[in-house]
Amino acid sequence: MAGKKQSRRGKKTFRFQLSLAGVAGIGVVCFCLFLWMFLLGIWAGQTILLPAGTAVHSGRAKAGGPVQNLVPAARKKPARPTTG
Repeated sequence: MAGKKQSRRGKKTFRFQLSLAGVAGIGVVCFCLFLWMFLLGIWAGQTILLPAGTAVHSGRAKAGGPVQNLVPAARKKPARPTTG
């Protein structure tokens, strides 16, 4: 059996109205937040999977082979000549 309908006289309703610029602003803020969280997740994942001080191997190098130095030549210190 149907109950009585309640009137809306005592209830207050709220209505949010945004202009197109307001919706676009909220969209830009949400995009920046999601981008920040994505980049933070990539950084955290790399930190967890590859802790600092761990060497990276390409898989093509053979064991006991020469090690490539990844520091550019311009930043290397020159070797001191040995006097005999």
